[in-house]
Amino acid sequence: GTDTQHASFHLKFTFILIHTPFNLNEMHKPGDVVLGGLFEVHYTSVYPERTFTSEPQQPHCTGFDIVGFRNAMTMAFAIEEINKNLNLLPNVTLGYSLYDNCGALVVALSGALSLASGQEEQFLLQENCSGIPPVLGIVGDHYSTFSIAISSVLSLYNIPIVSYFATCSCLSDRQRFPTFFRTIPSDAFQVRAMIQILKHFGWTWIGLLVSDDDYGLHVAQSFQSDLAKSGDGCLAYLEILPWDSDPSELKRIVHLIKTSTARVVIVFAHEIHLIQLMEEVAKQNVIGRQWIASETWTTASVLQTAHLTPYLRGTLGIAIRRGEIPGLREFLLKIHPDQSDNGRYNNNLVIFWEFTFQCRFAPAPAGWLEAGGALCTGQEHIENVETEFLDLSNLRPDYNVYKAVYSLAYALNDMLHCKPGRGPFRGHSCATLQTMEPWQLIHYLQNVNFTTPFGDQVSFDENGDALPVYDVMNWLHLPDGQIKVQNVGEVKRSGFKSEELTIDEDKIFWNFESGKPPQSVCSESCPPGTRMARNKGQPECCFSCIPCSKGKISKNNNSLECTSCPEDFWSNPQNDHCVPKKTEFLSYHEPLGICLTTASLLGTFICAVVLGIFFYHRRTPMVRANNSELSFLLLVSLKLCFLCSLLFIGRPRVWTCQLRHAAFGISFVLCVSCILVKTMVVLAVFKASKPGGGTILKWFGSMQQRGTVLALTCIQAGICTAWLVSSSPAPHKNMQYHNDKIVYECAVGSTVGFAVLLGYIGVLAVLSFLLAFLARNLPDNFNEARLITFSMLSFCAVWVAFVPAYVNSPGKYADAVEVFAILASSFGLLVALFGPKCYIILLKPERNTKKAIMGRLTTKE
Repeated sequence: GTDTQHASFHLKFTFILIHTPFNLNEMHKPGDVVLGGLFEVHYTSVYPERTFTSEPQQPHCTGFDIVGFRNAMTMAFAIEEINKNLNLLPNVTLGYSLYDNCGALVVALSGALSLASGQEEQFLLQENCSGIPPVLGIVGDHYSTFSIAISSVLSLYNIPIVSYFATCSCLSDRQRFPTFFRTIPSDAFQVRAMIQILKHFGWTWIGLLVSDDDYGLHVAQSFQSDLAKSGDGCLAYLEILPWDSDPSELKRIVHLIKTSTARVVIVFAHEIHLIQLMEEVAKQNVIGRQWIASETWTTASVLQTAHLTPYLRGTLGIAIRRGEIPGLREFLLKIHPDQSDNGRYNNNLVIFWEFTFQCRFAPAPAGWLEAGGALCTGQEHIENVETEFLDLSNLRPDYNVYKAVYSLAYALNDMLHCKPGRGPFRGHSCATLQTMEPWQLIHYLQNVNFTTPFGDQVSFDENGDALPVYDVMNWLHLPDGQIKVQNVGEVKRSGFKSEELTIDEDKIFWNFESGKPPQSVCSESCPPGTRMARNKGQPECCFSCIPCSKGKISKNNNSLECTSCPEDFWSNPQNDHCVPKKTEFLSYHEPLGICLTTASLLGTFICAVVLGIFFYHRRTPMVRANNSELSFLLLVSLKLCFLCSLLFIGRPRVWTCQLRHAAFGISFVLCVSCILVKTMVVLAVFKASKPGGGTILKWFGSMQQRGTVLALTCIQAGICTAWLVSSSPAPHKNMQYHNDKIVYECAVGSTVGFAVLLGYIGVLAVLSFLLAFLARNLPDNFNEARLITFSMLSFCAVWVAFVPAYVNSPGKYADAVEVFAILASSFGLLVALFGPKCYIILLKPERNTKKAIMGRLTTKE
């Protein structure tokens, strides 16, 4: 199967590397149990191209890494400290074999295989094929790519590997890397920590640069996935930094950074990438960018140079948890090139000494002395030199190395303290110092749990990852131009798979004129009252802000949708809150309502005045002619007509809605009934004056007149009663006319009832008009018929015009039209019927006599 083929390949590849005569940089110390270590003591190597069939060439390591060397020495210190600890691994001496990976995968893999199988061509095993392997566990490697390759091969040997710096989230895959552990958090957590920082400062438009290796490519994939899930931002660009420092490619990438609107740039890459990148940044003078560093270069002093400081100061970064290691400084001060354990690691100490003091041991290279170089005497004192080697104020990878060594030691201690019969292996057996195997240590390493002298708890989860915690760092610019990398917060896991960010913004130095955090957004936040509309073909962070339509609101920034207001509410001008809708009705306080109210009261007042005049002159011929009792009743009904119009003004209520049409209908029927009876009386009197017509008057006596008016009025009262009982008018909120207003009106309830009410009034009015029209040519003493004709003509004209005007008038204007029709018809009747009579009574009293009235008849004859 596939797994068998992979295993076969790894075994063949291992055989080739084992039998390749590499001269590796290494340091050894013997012990009962040996731990291996892989460190980057040199950060680059020169290795000619070759194939597996060609003669092997020796790699040449260059570029001494003082911090990498200190990492290796930290492991040596931790093992020495453990050997002195009587409570941890008593009666067991730990040894170590440390290898330099020279920044090259093939060298690192060769070193790992040497640790797993030993460098000796032959080594003896016991007869039962058991015995102590060359190393029981390995600390390293530095790089994720190296760790992936090494762990893939060494998993065949079941040798546990505890890395102090490999962060690729892919290494958490227990199916692929069952023997891999690490004391540094996974990139998966680092990515989520980065996203927490972006979210904290509101940066949603980000540029991402990654290295072209497993570390960078996996981070890119994880970052894009987690950023999309969080919904807190999107990438303006994603670029892969080349390993070969291609000038044209770097120039293109930096130009993209310079021209992009993203002001925040996150870089997941190694120091060598950053050096090349920032050189180009300086050439193109790219300023105004907020750099965010991954843990690989957050504390890199190699970037804190004078010509890069203007661009990198203010950088925020994620850093490995800082720790303190008591006694490490004293151990480092004891390092001297004449130290020897079987003479096997002097070469590395010599290189360190020469690098630190910038001298050479004899014999010096050709031309060294001639060029002014000094010879090393071995009497130099490290404490007299300003070197990063002794700067222990910021121990981060070293602290992880320290924890990795102790993890293996505590696991070994737990394994050796196993009680027979209670062991975790087959038959509840335990491992012994003589028979233990690396795979047995994995069981105990998975369950290790201890606390460092600095107070940090160390344990591993089911994927071999350490408890995640990062420091948040900031590159503070000092007055002397130097950079101080200061701690401004931390990110740690709290609860179940959630990240908690604690940050002190007051301590952060921002490399901007404002001294404040920059804004990095593709589109400004949409304020309340608008909604986001995605721009087609652009990332989701690029959007337009569309104002909410009327009647809809959004209360929060960056709302995706606008929500409709409740039925009785409408949006305010800013569209961010719902406010009660304005109510509209024919009010006493508005000009139209005031005018109609004034007209109504004026008509009522005039009716009262006319009534007073008629009452005062009730015994005069003008008042007594043509039935004075009906004239008084007519004036009272007109007064009621004027007053009923007031029920149409003001906020509609149940009682006003029910009363307005009933009062209007009954008042007008009373009025028109009086006019109809008066007209009928005029015709009856005229017919009675002719020969043989005297008997007709008995049907038009006072009682008959009152009874007729009452009967006609009671019919209207019956119509109103039936209407109110069957389908009573009621207040109604009409929202059809205006979206932003509520029109309060009286719903008629029954359109049929309203039509019957108006129709009945119309029938009486038309009948009165026809009778008056027939009596218009009667003698002058009966000429009130002409006045009735004119008054009824105006009355009918008003109400015929009312119907279409009422139907087409919205809201309060329908009420205004009805009030106007009531007032117009009432004034028409009042003026037409009583105007000429009041004129004679008040201004022509000489004509208000029986003789004058009779004289007019004589003159006509």
